[in-house]
Amino acid sequence: MSKAPRPDPAAVRGTRLPSLTGLRFIAAAMVFLHHGIWVNLFADTGFAGLYHDLFINAGHVGVSFFFVLSGFVLTMAQRSGDTLRGFWRRRLVKVYPNHVVGFLVALVVIGQSVQWNQVLPNLFLVHSWVPSYDVLFSANPPSWSLACEAFFYFAFPWLARWIGRIRADRLWWWAGGIVAAVVLVAVAAQVLLPATPGMADGQPIGLYQFWAVYALPPVRALDFVLGIVMARIVLSGRWIAIGPLTAVIAFVAAYALAMRLPYVYGLDAATLVPLALIVPAVAAGDLAGKRTVLHSRPAIWLGEISFAFYLLHVPLLIWLRARLGTRLFDTPQALALLLLGLAITVVASWLLHTLVEQPMMRRFSRPRRTAPPAPDAPAPALAAAHDSGR
Repeated sequence: MSKAPRPDPAAVRGTRLPSLTGLRFIAAAMVFLHHGIWVNLFADTGFAGLYHDLFINAGHVGVSFFFVLSGFVLTMAQRSGDTLRGFWRRRLVKVYPNHVVGFLVALVVIGQSVQWNQVLPNLFLVHSWVPSYDVLFSANPPSWSLACEAFFYFAFPWLARWIGRIRADRLWWWAGGIVAAVVLVAVAAQVLLPATPGMADGQPIGLYQFWAVYALPPVRALDFVLGIVMARIVLSGRWIAIGPLTAVIAFVAAYALAMRLPYVYGLDAATLVPLALIVPAVAAGDLAGKRTVLHSRPAIWLGEISFAFYLLHVPLLIWLRARLGTRLFDTPQALALLLLGLAITVVASWLLHTLVEQPMMRRFSRPRRTAPPAPDAPAPALAAAHDSGR
């Protein structure tokens, strides 16, 4: 398989990659479909079982995609002259205001069941470090991944500098080694960690196994680092021109395999390779000027609101389920209600993106006055936050 043409790194830095923006909503929708299992709308137990089997791993795939994509986009968007303070400021302003809104919306839904010793770690984005179901999924459950992202953002300047020193001809070996490490973590968790206590939501895995493989920030940083390595592969001209269709077919096969493997491998290891191929395959198409449906205005718009969608969808699904009571519905009605929940979340996400995320980014992502760097001490080259990224 031939190598893709090597892009000019100076021209690529900061370049928007619209297809990746378009892909974001697909990943967020997979997480939505996974959490559709939680609200339990289907009276037909056979269809409910089919829905469960189809989408039990969908949320895990969406999160892994976001982690890989985050490392990839931040690396592709690197620019010289950035500072630690500037990089961290943009990431904080991008993530935290939306998180606070999602946190407050979740508290309104939760009502009187709030336990502050559980939800405060959520508010301050440290809850993924705690191997407790009630802490890890407190308040707004999807926000556990933001605690991982906060760790990634803190470490990125040093990770990018370290990975930037790897010889180009060794990058694919490093990518393979990272994937092997993810698999070994899953094996170690299955063999060494207890299967009890179980997960309170019924997932077929022990709490400590789940936490060690899926939620522990240093472990999930492997996905983020893989994204950085894949970006360097593209920038160094080592990408082997795998097309998006080939990568998607590989993903479908891996997803089907994950449904048959022990659950611990479906959390990340089984589908990580094709996800890590989809991101650069799609990005390479953007860099080559190829246009797809992912370039369409609706796809890009949905991608831009996907972060808000990710944070709001669980509280709004819980709210919708509460309005419906405990009633179960026939399959067409249940599917229609899930579509209603999707539509409500899209509208709410647009409002959050428009009224909070964008104004906060415009007002606070950069200081009002920026002093020029001293000529004898240039600022270190760090990554600029991609405005459409998480």
